[in-house]
Amino acid sequence: MMMENKATQLARRRYNRIAPVYDLMEVLMERRHQSWRKLLWSKVEGKKILEVGVGTGKNITFYPGNIEITAIDFSEKMLGRAREKAKRLETRVDLQQMDVQDLRFDDNTFDTVVATFVFCSVPDPVKGLTEIMRVCKPGGKVLLLEHVLSANGILAFFMNLANPLVAGLMGPNINRKTVENVVKSGLTIEKVTDLSVGIFKLIEARVQK
Repeated sequence: MMMENKATQLARRRYNRIAPVYDLMEVLMERRHQSWRKLLWSKVEGKKILEVGVGTGKNITFYPGNIEITAIDFSEKMLGRAREKAKRLETRVDLQQMDVQDLRFDDNTFDTVVATFVFCSVPDPVKGLTEIMRVCKPGGKVLLLEHVLSANGILAFFMNLANPLVAGLMGPNINRKTVENVVKSGLTIEKVTDLSVGIFKLIEARVQK
């Protein structure tokens, strides 16, 4: 198991701190995200699925039936909220505390790996994406719902300016270049769908056979 670095420790403490109020903080944004989550889960392939960064369990409602889902998060308090939701919804899911930068799964384990609004918070996103590629089967699918730095220069300037405050208060970085990071990891991008204002993206990628 990899020794947790200071950036990861800080991120985990931040999410543990806000876990009790996280859903309340995002209630307005989540209304828009519901249809995007539904779209993402409609694209899942295979029977053995990994959700990275399950958080408080916002995707649990959209889990398809008749598949085996493992879901991880590095924050024990966020994971506790997800366990409560899974129990309330009577949904079977194997919930484990784990860091995407150091996955404790064998190579070529999962048919599809899913993450929603996760790689804005991972301290080393390329390392996390490389780990996802490792545990996903050859030819397997990777589905990412993310917000990214705007291609508009003026908007990008203000996003970069605001990022330290947003990251300090809520956790996510709003200036990540996640599409580029997916390419750097070695995954093959099949499709990127712009969901809203050039910032919110559905990224569909695949592990090479």
